[in-house]
Amino acid sequence: MLCGAGRLSPGLAPGGASVTGVVRYQGTAPRPTRIDMSADPFCAQAHSSPVATEDLLTGANGGLENVVVYISEGLGTTTFPVPDRPAVMEQKGCQYKPHVLAMRAGQKLNVVNSDATTHNIHPMPNNNREWNISQPHGVPIEQVFAREEIAISVKCNVHPWMRSYIAVIKNPYFAVTGQNGNFDLKDLPPGSYTLQAWHEKLGSKMQKITVGVGEMKTVDFVFP
Repeated sequence: MLCGAGRLSPGLAPGGASVTGVVRYQGTAPRPTRIDMSADPFCAQAHSSPVATEDLLTGANGGLENVVVYISEGLGTTTFPVPDRPAVMEQKGCQYKPHVLAMRAGQKLNVVNSDATTHNIHPMPNNNREWNISQPHGVPIEQVFAREEIAISVKCNVHPWMRSYIAVIKNPYFAVTGQNGNFDLKDLPPGSYTLQAWHEKLGSKMQKITVGVGEMKTVDFVFP
């Protein structure tokens, strides 16, 4: 199953179902806005071509990038082991990478500064502890979000154009859409669920789904 922390996690329900699909933007998406990084010469020099905002990116056939797709209801009180592998958010070229990170509640978050300039990471949650930490190059930061929250806005108090989001999810059934809007949830136990799709500018959409043993279901979302 794909998770926002980087990647493949082992199957959790042998013989479980798969839910795949595409999230699309309907219509013509506005052009991304160019980012002015001239306030920090290092940031400006880190890019050979202009850098644009990532808050509404579309690919082939209107596929919408950076959408968190996850099971929001239907698992009851089932608990799942928290991954040992940490989620990673990197500051590179004076941008947060990835722009949208999905991770588990209770999972470690490693924040990396790959730039030769000082950054600051400041998540602003409503359901978790807020923190605000300066980070020189090469100094590690490790934090944990204890509770589910979709999604936490993150900013850098040093470079105001730096923005990202962290989705903290209490179950392992989630993905963040890539360039063409695709998502894939695997090993889902048979049952009826609410499947939710969240985008930072366009809000949330949900669908009710029912999957059987070993079923492969396709579910698409369209944001107007």
